Amino acid sequence: MKIKKLYKRARAAEKTIVFPEAGFSDRTIEAVKYISKKRLAKPLLVGDESALILRDKKLINFDIVNPKTFPFTEQLAKSLYKKRKEKGLTEEEAKKLVLDPYYFATMLVEEGYADGMVAGAEATTADTIRPALQIIKTAKKGKKISSSILVYGKNKFLKKKVLVISDCGIMPNPSVDEVVQIASDSVETYSLLGLENPKVAFLSYSTNGSSEGESVEKMRLAYAKFKKSGIKCDGELQFDSAMVPEIAKIKCPESPLEGDANILILPNLDTGNIMYKTLQYVGGLKAIGPIIQGLNKPVNDLSRGCNVDDIIMTTVITVLQCKKEEK
Repeated sequence: MKIKKLYKRARAAEKTIVFPEAGFSDRTIEAVKYISKKRLAKPLLVGDESALILRDKKLINFDIVNPKTFPFTEQLAKSLYKKRKEKGLTEEEAKKLVLDPYYFATMLVEEGYADGMVAGAEATTADTIRPALQIIKTAKKGKKISSSILVYGKNKFLKKKVLVISDCGIMPNPSVDEVVQIASDSVETYSLLGLENPKVAFLSYSTNGSSEGESVEKMRLAYAKFKKSGIKCDGELQFDSAMVPEIAKIKCPESPLEGDANILILPNLDTGNIMYKTLQYVGGLKAIGPIIQGLNKPVNDLSRGCNVDDIIMTTVITVLQCKKEEK
């Protein structure tokens, strides 16, 4: 993984990223100080300015916004009300809701005060992403968002390979068409990171018909549809068939992936979540994300088990997504 190149691209983009958890997350504060120092993004911190500077004097030169004193909070509340009134949100409820740091930060992105948002170190994926789904919504009408995890690092198995694993944080049990969409979004994420030659494996407990079952059939059909894209892919495959050349020669000798997949598409959220955390904690690899795919503007989630480096890398990815949206 060429981190320096990603940093260089992020630095050149000059994007503003808002951090709604700055007021109550030590990890976030440590991350934004590094992000600012390396000019990877322009951090916008949500919180009480006096309290933050008292906590860390180095924050005196940062842009800090307090929902209670921000001069345009009332304007944000009105905009939030317009967006949600058909769902039953009243004006009074909008005024209260916009003071929530996650809703406030999401509105800052929606209204153009920030280019993207990074959060989730102190909250669940649902709490982080719900405001984005309600306010920013998806890039294409009728399309659902998905997520992927970027996995990289050095061990005897992975070596220098970088993996994108999906979906690990959003869709509990995607349909065939949703699996196809997840695969397409994941290829975009892979390319966004400057990675080349995507090889997509639709994973299952079966390899090319060795077993039968509902999820096997789902991944088999998803592969058949996705194959029309022209991107190198195969399915349904077991993990070893997709990732180990020696096993692929035995189980699926005709596979175009040849046991060298780099994008792994999972049949449901259980398998996705379990897989990436196993690779992270047992395999000793870095796991960044969930990277949210398909939103109109970039909002990215963090695992509550994240560290400072994870927040930094997620911010860099968010900046690159901003640049993508600009195009």
